[in-house]
Amino acid sequence: MAEVNNANLGFEKQIWDAACVLWGHIPAAEYRKVIVGLIFLKYISTAFEKKYNELVADGDGFEDDVDAYISENIFYVPKEARWSTISEAAHTPEIGTVIDSAMRAIENENKTLKNVLPKNYASPDLDKRVLGEVVDLFTNMNMEDTDGSKDLLGRTYEYCIQQFAAYEGVKGGEFYTPSSIVKTIVAILKPFEDCRVYDPCCGSGGMFVQSVKFLQAHSGNRNRISVYGQESNADTWKMAKMNMAIRGIDANFGPHHADTFFNDLHKNLKADFIMANPPFNLSNWGQNQLQDDIRWKYGVPPAGNANFAWIQHMIHHLAPNGKIGLVLANGALSSQTSGEGDIRKNIIEADLVEGIVAMPTQLFYSVTIPVTLWFISKNKKQKGKTLFIDARKMGKMVDRKHRDLTEGIQEDGSLGDIDLLAKTFEDFQNGILEDKKGFCAVVETADIAKQDYILTPGRYVGIEEQEDDGEPFEEKMTRLTSELSDLFAKSHELEEEIRKKLGAIGYEI
Repeated sequence: MAEVNNANLGFEKQIWDAACVLWGHIPAAEYRKVIVGLIFLKYISTAFEKKYNELVADGDGFEDDVDAYISENIFYVPKEARWSTISEAAHTPEIGTVIDSAMRAIENENKTLKNVLPKNYASPDLDKRVLGEVVDLFTNMNMEDTDGSKDLLGRTYEYCIQQFAAYEGVKGGEFYTPSSIVKTIVAILKPFEDCRVYDPCCGSGGMFVQSVKFLQAHSGNRNRISVYGQESNADTWKMAKMNMAIRGIDANFGPHHADTFFNDLHKNLKADFIMANPPFNLSNWGQNQLQDDIRWKYGVPPAGNANFAWIQHMIHHLAPNGKIGLVLANGALSSQTSGEGDIRKNIIEADLVEGIVAMPTQLFYSVTIPVTLWFISKNKKQKGKTLFIDARKMGKMVDRKHRDLTEGIQEDGSLGDIDLLAKTFEDFQNGILEDKKGFCAVVETADIAKQDYILTPGRYVGIEEQEDDGEPFEEKMTRLTSELSDLFAKSHELEEEIRKKLGAIGYEI
């Protein structure tokens, strides 16, 4: 099994093997649904059966008591939906019907999942021999050690998108928020008990999973957090509902999927914390029909880019002391086109921008685009000041394509990346942070105005000071120019050699 960290799930190979078995047997739009549905069943069964065996060993007769599971936020799984029942039927013609029946049984046990779970396994388009082979692969997939804080379904889905896109030679059209980014936002915002957490483009619900985990880690009651979300994609909305059910999180995602700009399902909500990863640079979002919307307090966002529509929608939904943590493509930091510069200026002058963090590349599964974290607060502790952090050098590569931010105390006694970012914000809010060249700077609004209200951290934190190596400048320049001269000479030799080779085969330069 692969090393489990923020950047992977721990059982990617089995997921990909399952996808390869399905390949060519069902339409491309369906195989992700098949895999996500089976991941859901396998995960809840693994958690249930582990607890079931513990209760049987206790010998008190509580193994069939629903409350014994619910009290520990473990999904109660009826017998016909347990993985043992499904795996026994793997190589029978009825396997598709057995899985669909399992989904219906779970929906009957949990009314919030009504009409949410996939029930396409009995379809004649799905080869039952192939489905049985996929079930076998999932039977051998060990999920016992899967961290409950992972956005399991969202990241499984994203992994599939990335792999299929690479295999088909096309770009994946969707992506989910990496765990490193979610954990950083939550660690900086620090959601507390009796708060309202909102995500207007919630995807598969990863922000909520980590918020509840944070609350538990800090001795809070996981049930004393109110979760509100909205999602426009029907399949992703269903996945979010499934993800919350797995975690035992009571969430209000509205009665259906809906476009946040045109049909705000939580119109009167004023949230304490808003955490979001809106679609980057979304065009054609409907500006021409929303010109006079109450949300555009700082300026009408341009029709060709929804970045500042998302920001203003979130500000509109903030409670008097509310805070926002969101992910945006870097362009929003400096764009001056179509009125974006004026909107950004107005938001800065309203003293709402508390901090900006430039993140490293390769944190996402399926895109390499560099991103920035924006932190916006209605009632900043440090009035008239903004914290800038350049975190682009942070993190470590966990494989050839993915970077992960570290957390916790490291082997050398230093803070992990996520902890350091959270502490930097805390020190800033407490008024004790000192600027560090190349990493962080506390900047007054007047100085941001001098930079035309551009929020790129590099403008403010400067370049990291280099340690003096002790070599006198004149000696260093003499050495470097000598080395450069040698390199030039070598390049001329290679150039002449190439000319001779080409000439030998009839090509003169």
